[in-house]
Order: sequence, then C-alpha cells, then structure tokens
Amino acid sequence: MSNRQLSIILPLAIRDTYTYRVPDSMPCPRPGTRVLVPLAKREMVGIVLGQYNGEPLPEDKLRDIIEVLDAEPILTEEQLRLWQWVADYYMCPIGDVMLAALPNKANDRQYVLADTSRRRVKLPEYKGETYPPHPLDDQQTEALRRIRQEWQRHDVVLLHGVTSSGKTEVYIHLILEALERGQQVLYLVPEIALTAQLTDRLQRVFGSRLSVYHSRISDAQRMELYRQLILTNEPRLIVGARSAVFLPLRNAGLLIVDEEHEPSYKQQDPAPRYHARSLAAVRARLLGAKVLFGTATPSIETYYNALTGKYGLVEMKRRFQGLQLPRITLIDLQRQYHRKEMYQHFSDPLVMRIREELSKHKQIILFQNRRGYAPYVQCNACGYVPKCPDCDVSLTLHKATTYDARCSRLVCHYCGSTTPLPTVCPECGGEMRIHGFGTERIEDEVYGLFPEARVARMDLDTTRRKDDYQSILSAFAAHEVDILIGTQMVTKGLHFDNVSLVAVLNADSLLTQPTFRSYERAYHMLEQVSGRAGRTRTEEADSAEVFIQTFDPKHPVFDWVIRHDYEAMYSEQIAERESFRYPPFTRLITITLRHRHDETVERAAQTLRDRLKAVFGQRCSDVILPSISRVQTKHIRCLQLRIEANASIARAKAMLRPHLEALTSEAAFRTVEILPDIDPQ
Repeated sequence: MSNRQLSIILPLAIRDTYTYRVPDSMPCPRPGTRVLVPLAKREMVGIVLGQYNGEPLPEDKLRDIIEVLDAEPILTEEQLRLWQWVADYYMCPIGDVMLAALPNKANDRQYVLADTSRRRVKLPEYKGETYPPHPLDDQQTEALRRIRQEWQRHDVVLLHGVTSSGKTEVYIHLILEALERGQQVLYLVPEIALTAQLTDRLQRVFGSRLSVYHSRISDAQRMELYRQLILTNEPRLIVGARSAVFLPLRNAGLLIVDEEHEPSYKQQDPAPRYHARSLAAVRARLLGAKVLFGTATPSIETYYNALTGKYGLVEMKRRFQGLQLPRITLIDLQRQYHRKEMYQHFSDPLVMRIREELSKHKQIILFQNRRGYAPYVQCNACGYVPKCPDCDVSLTLHKATTYDARCSRLVCHYCGSTTPLPTVCPECGGEMRIHGFGTERIEDEVYGLFPEARVARMDLDTTRRKDDYQSILSAFAAHEVDILIGTQMVTKGLHFDNVSLVAVLNADSLLTQPTFRSYERAYHMLEQVSGRAGRTRTEEADSAEVFIQTFDPKHPVFDWVIRHDYEAMYSEQIAERESFRYPPFTRLITITLRHRHDETVERAAQTLRDRLKAVFGQRCSDVILPSISRVQTKHIRCLQLRIEANASIARAKAMLRPHLEALTSEAAFRTVEILPDIDPQ
C-alpha cells in the first residue's frame, strides 16, 4: 500500500530523501520521528519527512523500516518546514540540513528521547542570586518604545546603536517581557567568545531560565537541551551561535540577532551554506515571532532594507550616560619608519601611550587580524617561499613556547598540515627570513617592550579547548591581564570596564580583501574594535583613545572611522553597489567547482559557463580563478550569477539546477564537485 511508503531523511549529502516501507506489524510513525533503516550493508538513523507522494514503488524494490526509535517526534512540523525551506533555498540535499541542525547524539540509535530511566547529563545550573534589570536611561526607554511601535508594522526591526549605547540592556527588558508572557527567546551571537561574557551578565537577571547552545559544549549537553526543548514549551532564554537557529522552539516570541553584520553568521563549509540572520527572519515568520537585529555597524543590505521600509528602524546615537566615543589617532607608518621612530612593529607614540596607561593601571587591547608568528618566510638569496603541498598558499610561521628555529613550525591555515621551519633554504642553502607579523610575534614584542605587563593572547591557537575563551576573558575582566592581544575575536561586542586604549597594529591588511565588501568590513571591524575603549564612566573614560597604524592615512575608510560616521560610509558604498550591480541591487549565486586535476575543473567550468551564458546572458560571469585556487589538493574555479533584485531568485535557481545536474551526469565531469552558494558573503 502506498500509504505505508514513507520518505525518510538520512544524514547524507547525496540526495534528498529515501523511500522505505512500514511493516504491517509496525504503527506508522509520524513526521519528525527518528527511525532505524537499512542502507546497503549498514543501518542508519533517519527522520520521517512524511508519506511518499510519488508513484507507488514496487513492493519488491522496497526495504522495511527496522525500528521506530522514539514514541514522539523529535522535530516539530515547523522545524520540518524550515528544513525543507533551507534545502530548497540554499540548493542542497535535505540530508545536509539534518547534519547541520541536529546534535550528533540524535544519530545514535541507543539514545531514546523520552526514556526517563536512563541517567542523563546535567546542564550547568546557576546557583547565584538574580537581580532586576538595570533601569533604562531616556535614550534606552525611547528605543524600547520605538521597537514595540515598529513591531506593529514590521516583523523585523533593526536596532542601530553606537558602541556602548546600551543595546544589551534594551534586549534584556524585551526578553523579560517575552518570558513573562510565557514565551521562549532565542538570542544569537556571532562568536562563541561572546557567549561566555554575555552569559555571566544575563544569568544575573534570568538565572536558571538561561541555557547556552554552541559547538564548545559537549554533544551530551547539546542533546539534553534539545530534549528539554522538544518535550516542554516552558519560558526559556537560549543564547547560542549560528547553529542554535535550528533548535526546536515550540513557543518562541522573540529572536534577537546581535552584531547582525558579522560574516561569521554565514556558514561556509560544509553545506547548507545558510546565513543565520536570514534564517532567523524565516523562522520568526513560521513561528509568528518578532525579530530584532542589533548592531553599531549594520550590514549595508540590512540598513538598506530598513531605510526602504522592509524592516523597522530604531537608532541610538549616543553612548550610555553620555560617554564620549573614543578619539581616533592615525599613525603614519611611512613617516615613522622614515624617522626611525619604530620599535619593531610599534610606533613611538603608541609605545609612549601604552607606558602611560600601564602606569595608571589601565588596560590595553592590541588588535592584529592575523594569527601565528609571521605570514611567511622567504629565502634572502633566491626568494623561495615554503608553500603547502596541498594548498595554493604560503605556510605561516608558528612558534612554540619561545621563538627558536628549532621549535618553530610552518603551518597551513587551510588544511592544517605542518612542517618544521627549515634552518636554511632547501633550494639554494641561503638564509631564511621572516616577513610580516601575527599575534604570536606581537606577544613576543610586547614582552620585550613592556616586561612589567601581564599579557594574554586570544586567537584560534589559544582558544582550542572548551573553557579557553572563558578563562582568558575572565582574567582580563578581573584585571589579572594588562594587555590583551587578539584577532577579530576581540572586536565583537565585548565589554570591559577598564580599557582606555585600543591599538590596531596593521590596519592596511583590512583594506585589501578580495571582495566588494572590503571597505564595509574594514569600517565595521575598526569601528567595533574602537568601541571596546572607554565604556565605563571614570575620570579617564572621556580620554579613551584608539591608535590606528597605517601606511595610507588618507584612505577614506579612516576618515569615516575618525568621525564615527556610519552614514557617510553607507552613502558611498551603496552608490558603488548600485553602479556595479552588487547587493542589495542584485542577488548573487556563486557556483564553485572543485577537482583534483586542474585541466578537468577548467574544462568543466568553461562548459558550464557556455551553457549558463546561453540562458542568463550577461548575468553570468566568465570563469573566475580565485586568489587561492587550490585547497586540500583540489583545484578551484568559480562562476557567479547576478540576478536583479526585482527578479525571482526561485526561478533563477530552477533554471540553474538542470544545468548543474547535466554537467555532473557527463562521464568527463562526474567526479567534479559543484557547490552552489546562495547570497555568498
């Protein structure tokens, strides 16, 4: 019987669904229920999507479901609709969505969702006191009123507030209102580091009603929180990174996307290549909830949507309690080097200012957006640069405990391969020289220049373990650290009372990214990192300063940052976007092709380009050779479609899909990977 044939989602990136038969002896499981099914010579855990609605398959071609694993579905109907939307919109098999959306424990056949007899992991409990939220000042009170007003006309509202204007306190009042209505709240942050400091602040108000969900907590803890959410709809606040957007929310009233401009909300690899900000808006629509985007530096697309009436807009243009935004000082590195007024990678004015702040027992943040000791090493005689054998990139120098050639290593930041640092050039025997600098080298220089200072470094290398974020941030907050050195992790929404000086050591590297978003992102990062200074009212707060070291002090981005002028940046960039047909005036689809043989991927890309040009015309680019054209032994080519904003993106994808399928069906290109990316960042 066809009504005993079910479509099952399996955690595989091969095809959308698989069809299985429900044995006569088994009750028909409901959509969203986990089942155990045979696949080839193994057994897998799948999710029931629903009845198979195609032509009934021959009974002798079907295999039976082995076991129903849960008495109740582990996905709500709304979650299943969300999964289908993600698979369709981002052009990926729904099995990819299953892998991204569920905790790993959900694929364990031994795990039974409603089995109360089994010993379960305990989620961390807050045992401290809870306190009422802080009273709002006039600006915050007005923002709260305006947000409620805007929600009457728009489901999504952008809260654009300068750094330290008190956006988080506004969030807290809105969260409290939702919880008191018996609703759930999802609070998304772009970086796991933010959850540590934010959780401490929120727990003092919400206590045990707060839960945390991200990849640094254990699989068992993630599954336990998932279990609690699916079995109850009690009021709860969930703080999490982008994957939390898939959690079961049976009674959600509010979704907050903090620092909405952050690129890390976009999943790059593997599929689905979703954007959590976009997904939050889709979920809210499915749930009947409201959305609040918050940031000091909105993405251009979001601000455009707010100005054109698609989203509501509320602005907070002053810092809390009338604090002044930090003063920006540009250091002309060309002039400093010419005058021999540099101490390694620190200009003379910066060194003097750091010493002055240390003497006052103030704290300093040093920002260098590159980890490791140096970006590359090069032979002084023949110019040889060690490169990764599997990726088209130079190897980054990392040191061990102290800088010593015998204990340093060269690391590929794309595939992770390592090799010892050669003592002499393997090509000619010449001397190998270090070029550039990363956070490790800055740490060494800081120890040499300021031996009395207590120093910590916060980058990917120092935060690999579960509690590393928390320990570094806690030490800095407790003033056990005087100077914090970090990559972009230190630019995002962190609040410290005693920071009076922030320094950007190499701002020029932010301006040369190979993307049309380069200036926008440079402005975002510089404005955000500058906002870490002078956040608390003290005698020195109004003298908080940001030093930006650059070889190009006349660059327009620095003028926008000096004036803290988001509107000027937006006006210039939106005009360029319109002239060159970039978002928000078009929608982008990037198609990436990968293969182990360069000739094969080049021919595949040229073949696909010719076919897409015939359909899309000038909307399709020529074949693009990316700046990094080989990663993990695979050569890469790209194509890009620009679809007019007023055209149907669904129709464009429907026209694209058969050409992608046709290419991989050809024998010559069967092993070419094709990776579509909708709305690439």
